Amino acid sequence: MSDLRCRLLQLQSRFTWDLKKDDMDLENLSTRLQAHIDLQLGQQGAVARSYSFLAYVRYLQDQPEEAVSLLNQSEEKTRECFGEESERRLIVTYGDLAWLKYHTGDYQQSQAYCQIFVSQQLKYPTDSPEVLHPEVYGEKAWTFLKFSWSYYPKAVDCFRKALELQPDDSEWNAGYAIALYRTEPMFSEAPEESPGTKQLRRALEIKPDDGVLMSLLAMKLGTYNKHQEADNLVERALKIDPDNPHVTRYVGKYLRSQGDYDRSIALLKQTLERSNHSSVTHHQLALCYMRRKSDEQIKKPVNHQTVKHWRSLCIQHLEEAVRIRASFVLAIADLALMYAEEKDFSRAEELFQQGLENLSEKKICQIFHHRYANFHLYHTKQEAEAIEHYTQGLLIPLKTWEWKQCAKKLKLIAERRLAKDQSDGQAFALLGMVAKAEDNKKEAAGFYEKALDCDENHDEYLSALCELRMELQ
Repeated sequence: MSDLRCRLLQLQSRFTWDLKKDDMDLENLSTRLQAHIDLQLGQQGAVARSYSFLAYVRYLQDQPEEAVSLLNQSEEKTRECFGEESERRLIVTYGDLAWLKYHTGDYQQSQAYCQIFVSQQLKYPTDSPEVLHPEVYGEKAWTFLKFSWSYYPKAVDCFRKALELQPDDSEWNAGYAIALYRTEPMFSEAPEESPGTKQLRRALEIKPDDGVLMSLLAMKLGTYNKHQEADNLVERALKIDPDNPHVTRYVGKYLRSQGDYDRSIALLKQTLERSNHSSVTHHQLALCYMRRKSDEQIKKPVNHQTVKHWRSLCIQHLEEAVRIRASFVLAIADLALMYAEEKDFSRAEELFQQGLENLSEKKICQIFHHRYANFHLYHTKQEAEAIEHYTQGLLIPLKTWEWKQCAKKLKLIAERRLAKDQSDGQAFALLGMVAKAEDNKKEAAGFYEKALDCDENHDEYLSALCELRMELQ
């Protein structure tokens, strides 16, 4: 058995790509992949790939027999799509089957699939042992892109390697564009278009009728105020692929960003008719209702019944998003704030605690702490708790809008306190912490000196000041 296992470890397979169960939301993955299969979503071969992805999820869920069945369906779909060119695209499938048969104790079949894998490698040699087939790089890239946000940088790298071997391949260009789109900040202060935006243009040159790529490019162009081109792309995407829930969801998001809430709501409702189990779509629809509610709240006089109506619809869809995906942190935080507006603070706090248990990605953590802080500052009036969460958001080194808001709110709290009491050491320390985070070290040192003047025995203030003075030398 040890010889067989050594052979298995040499295979290109999801079992050898260091995919960690703890990095994945298996229930959410399972729901999304089944929807992709049911709706036949994606480019050529994408459904076959969804079967392979779902097979690995089933393995992680201790359902190896179903996993084998799904891989067999993946092989069948691949052959249907690619015919005589399918063999290179099945290399990873054979590797997965070899591992699954090994885990189910069918060592003879495992050995057989190992041999098929080796035969394919010999039949289609690469330039060197270190270089993989472009189809394998592509399969790795799509796997990383699908399974977890934490693997997105690996997806970018694998798509890039596939393109080095096949620079004009439509699938690798589209995948690379999507991976860059997901890893780049949506908003950039740079005047020129981002690499992701340029790659979306490149992918559309090769495949000009891809509605998903059009809608993603429209989202990007909207941030550069290129609204005419973005609007044209949106209309083309809806004309070319009106029934694709990915297209209608992205277009709905674009329309919301442009303030066209009614049309966005209509499209997102249409998306839910095809795919009601999409937590993201429910969340997007809730955000539209939230915008409608906010617009109503700034009117004079405020129609409280209308505000309550929009809030109720918002809560309805956020509850559904969280029901479908219990780890959906942004939806949890949004729902908590809606309950806070309803004065149901116990339900809001319960949701924030649920969110804390599911924090992972730094950007999401920052957004969550900003919203939790707002909850305490504006609803519970617990300033100390608000300071704690604004501080946690500030100390995450991502200069996002939420980061700027955390800095702004901490300054406002500190300045308000100092207006009442010039001997408030903590207020000076807060200003020092913000100045340091903004890389104004000299100013930060000055604030910590004032904090120590107010509280000369405070170890944290002294430690922060010493560290700043060393950095300033």
